[in-house]
Amino acid sequence: MNLNEFSPTQPVILGFDPGKDKCGLAVMGLDRQLHYHQVVAAQEAIATIEILRQRYPVSFLVMGNQTTAKQWKQQLEAELVQPLNIMLVDERYSTLEARDRYWQMYPPTGLTKLLPKGMRQPPRPIDDIVAILLIERYLNRLTDDR
Repeated sequence: MNLNEFSPTQPVILGFDPGKDKCGLAVMGLDRQLHYHQVVAAQEAIATIEILRQRYPVSFLVMGNQTTAKQWKQQLEAELVQPLNIMLVDERYSTLEARDRYWQMYPPTGLTKLLPKGMRQPPRPIDDIVAILLIERYLNRLTDDR
């Protein structure tokens, strides 16, 4: 592992897929290097974000713009120790895309390999993979705007 990837000179983006019961979190560098991803209980999300901000040089947070975005944005702004810029990203179809990405990251084995792609269900929540995709969508938007 390259020690420079944890250097404060290399900013990272925190991806956040908020939900009612569970939330996905991801930390990715501007170079698209993935440093962290995890699904946490919704009540642990803000504490986990605080821990990630201590561990990584987070420059801002990227969050989906759908269902619970508005109330989560208000909660983050009210409860985070230090304010954090929050960018909203279109999250339409991100769950479907995350399912495909899950199987790219964790190729199927055993009998799962025999199932048609459309019938495979990831064996765990994939909210963290949605958080990764939200960061990538933000970065893609930046490069598309150039």
